[in-house]
Amino acid sequence: MRTGSSDAAAEELAQDTLVTVWRKAAMFDPAQAAVSTWIFTIGRRLRIDAARRHLLDGAGDECFEFDRLQADQPDVADHADASRQGQRIREALSRLPPEQAQVLRLSFYEDEPHARIASELGLPLGTVKSRIRLAVAHLRRLLDP
Repeated sequence: MRTGSSDAAAEELAQDTLVTVWRKAAMFDPAQAAVSTWIFTIGRRLRIDAARRHLLDGAGDECFEFDRLQADQPDVADHADASRQGQRIREALSRLPPEQAQVLRLSFYEDEPHARIASELGLPLGTVKSRIRLAVAHLRRLLDP
């Protein structure tokens, strides 16, 4: 819709994107990109294809502005913001109690399921979940100005 599409066209494009994601899910490679990047790339390419069809069919007199489409890669400002945010998070993690930081790292950075964390650390599952909940609340307090 930000590129000038009607509500109906944007909804149609979103539907086409989800169908393509469903059909090509086996082709997704997490080593190449995040799932959100992959999905947005599919949507962007479908939008460009639709705009080209629209222009070739002569369906509209207006000229589509490809420059209004957002880039696939973050710009320098986004990258700098992400770096600053990452540094703030690392500093906040270092201020957490060690047992909370440990379960957060295992859960969020290593993507371990809670049950596996409990097994690895020899803790009850409820304790792992409580530590994660407490750690996230503590991080929020540390990160919110």
